[in-house]
Amino acid sequence: MTIDELTYLFSQQFMVRAMIVGLLVSLCAALLGISLVLKRYSMIGDGLSHVGFGTLAIAAAFNLAPLSVSIPVVVLAAFLLLRISENSKIKGDAAIALISTSSLAIGSLVISLTTRSNADVCNFMFGSIVVMTDSDLYLSIALCAVVLALFVLFYNKIFAVTFDETFAQATGTKAKLYNMLIAFLTAITIVLGMRMMGALLISSLIIFPALTSMRVCKRFKTVTICSAIVSVLCFSLGIVLSIWYNVLPGASVVVVNIVVFLLFWGIHLLQKRGTFA
Repeated sequence: MTIDELTYLFSQQFMVRAMIVGLLVSLCAALLGISLVLKRYSMIGDGLSHVGFGTLAIAAAFNLAPLSVSIPVVVLAAFLLLRISENSKIKGDAAIALISTSSLAIGSLVISLTTRSNADVCNFMFGSIVVMTDSDLYLSIALCAVVLALFVLFYNKIFAVTFDETFAQATGTKAKLYNMLIAFLTAITIVLGMRMMGALLISSLIIFPALTSMRVCKRFKTVTICSAIVSVLCFSLGIVLSIWYNVLPGASVVVVNIVVFLLFWGIHLLQKRGTFA
């Protein structure tokens, strides 16, 4: 593919929609990923994406609007996972495995019982840049704006419950409420991103930027800024490479994130050697 062909492709409406939604979701996922990783809730993204897969399959089977069906169901699943983790004898990782595998099985069963093609299954599992409609675009922009606004508005509270939940409660912070807020924002971000990244790969947008930025940054604020920049750049480069080499966009974005993570890890090792030299 030539530069002119790539430029022409990125001028098409479906690519504009994909890039707008993808960049917004990447930004939201990176911001929330820091809290999820530090609180050891990073696998919640994987669990919720499987719930999203099940609801997308059901929505497709009954010709319903995918986002309208998936968002409320995944939000409820996020609250349920949080509640089980806090108040049940079932540990958090077991609860995530229980709900995610059940949802994946239901989604697979629905697809096998309907006339969905293998291409539809591939889109659900690994994502596609052509699935976004104009209505999806407008809804995604509105919801991403809500996620970003709430994150900025409650930044200090999220910071408090992330680093020391017990101390935050002692100082009057309603830790459970802000944990639910994090779960709510994560659920929305997962649903908006999984149609492009796929159910199997969307959690990478949450995990990789946070882990990458933590290699070289130590303060919460600098980690947040670095994570946002890394996520947006990795998504953009991943989409360009997916078009250039005609590969799945979700896989391409993840590979770019892996390379950047290894690069930052190398920088971290060089910093340590310089410190102890």
